[in-house]
Amino acid sequence: MFPSSIRGRRPVPLHTKTIASPVGALTLVAGDRGLAAVLWENDRPSRVRLGPLHAASDHPILVETEYQLADYFAGRRTRFTVALQTAGTDFQKQVWAALRAIPFGETRSYGEIARHIGRPGASRAVGAANGRNPVSIITPCHRVVGANGSLTGFAGGLKAKQFLLALEQGQACAGLE
Repeated sequence: MFPSSIRGRRPVPLHTKTIASPVGALTLVAGDRGLAAVLWENDRPSRVRLGPLHAASDHPILVETEYQLADYFAGRRTRFTVALQTAGTDFQKQVWAALRAIPFGETRSYGEIARHIGRPGASRAVGAANGRNPVSIITPCHRVVGANGSLTGFAGGLKAKQFLLALEQGQACAGLE
């Protein structure tokens, strides 16, 4: 549940902006302190729980996120610096921090992430936390692959995951068909 929906308080609306990208339309969601979500065109509504939303195309966090994503897709950015305002369990936040530590252009397996956070037997839980990552691309869950290097589930779809990995490995690629 998003922190703005704390019991006894009225939920604070979140700001949204939908942008075009080579991997399809992305809906950016921001709170007052940072980016709360990057949602895919066909995202499952239950994947990321958010409070009330309202369009705000000029919100500074959304504008900055759009700028950084444009740089990323143009091959000019390898790291994101936009402030984050994500909600999750302590375990999820630990996994998401480990995802942000995966170097640009590299991949890690679920088991490697589990070992990195000191929970070597938690590969499945890492996979579940990875699937709940609210800020896809910014927190690079697309860099996580199966133990044998195979592409595994991704909220944006496997074609989007393949595109993002190819982009980061310097392989020329047009947007998704």
